[in-house]
Amino acid sequence: MNRLWPALRLSAGVAVVVALVVKLGSGAVLHSVAAVDAGTVLAALALGLLATVCSAGRWCLVARRLGMALPLRTAVADCYQAVFLNSVLPAGVLGDVHRAVAHGRESGDMTRGVRAVVLERLAGQVVLVAATVGVLACEPALLDIVVPGSGRWVVAGALLATVAAGWLLRARLRPMLADAATVLRPAVVGLSVLTLACYLATFVVAARAARSAAPITGMLPILVLALLAMSLPLNVGGWGPREAATAAGFGVIGLGAAQGLATAVVYGVLSLVACLPGAVVLAVRAARRRSAPGSPAAPALSLPTQRTDDRPLPSASTPGGPGSAGAVGRPRPRLLVRSPA
Repeated sequence: MNRLWPALRLSAGVAVVVALVVKLGSGAVLHSVAAVDAGTVLAALALGLLATVCSAGRWCLVARRLGMALPLRTAVADCYQAVFLNSVLPAGVLGDVHRAVAHGRESGDMTRGVRAVVLERLAGQVVLVAATVGVLACEPALLDIVVPGSGRWVVAGALLATVAAGWLLRARLRPMLADAATVLRPAVVGLSVLTLACYLATFVVAARAARSAAPITGMLPILVLALLAMSLPLNVGGWGPREAATAAGFGVIGLGAAQGLATAVVYGVLSLVACLPGAVVLAVRAARRRSAPGSPAAPALSLPTQRTDDRPLPSASTPGGPGSAGAVGRPRPRLLVRSPA
């Protein structure tokens, strides 16, 4: 099952995109992708850099809160590499897993290394969920996209049950309050808001590249829902749920489902372009590992080891020799010479 899950995620994401293209047509998508110019690419790279620096700064704050040292330069490189791996690998989180394990090994504390990355990602999700709640409060018509029909009562009941369970188990959940305090620190929340703003700005750039003339205030609620849909497990690099949510949202507010699909596809292309510096980081680090001492390109000089069954000759530096501390107070053996009979 563990081997089938990545394939199922990839198949589900591709199936959603193909179904939308078949239903809405590929004309708007192809024209929008072809309209991406150098200025759009540079804007995506700049926004991607700002978002990566904000995420890396958030990670540094969380790590230092846990008592771990993490330079900002290293964090930026690790975040770029993680975003690139998340975008091209089926699991969608392998980049974050890699940086968590690598930081844990370097710091000598695997538990805190993984915990720092989990809390850093959780901080971003908390801000995104809060933004989604605000969007749904301002635009109730979009609620049908998130929870259609009678499912709202199910969601409301689940939320009430979660709150009640939290109250009953408050004593056991008390150690988690420290983590919540770390996630909700003003500096961490501020960086999370800036990161979300960069993603939304990239979405607006994609909408303009897709020739959408809709006002930004009308698009932002839908774009927030599209970013939330990207966190669903049935996707690779966000493809699938993002396109479905954007197409449905544009259709609800009268902007056209085909226009929403084109905007989401262009955003996916720009997101992949924005994380390409992570591929450079990955390639440079791989080259450094190959040229490091001990690698096949530069073999390390190793001295032959002595067999365990051979006894060393006594010397001044060998334990047990005449000049060693182990020989102090020990009588030296006498040689017995027999006279010829």
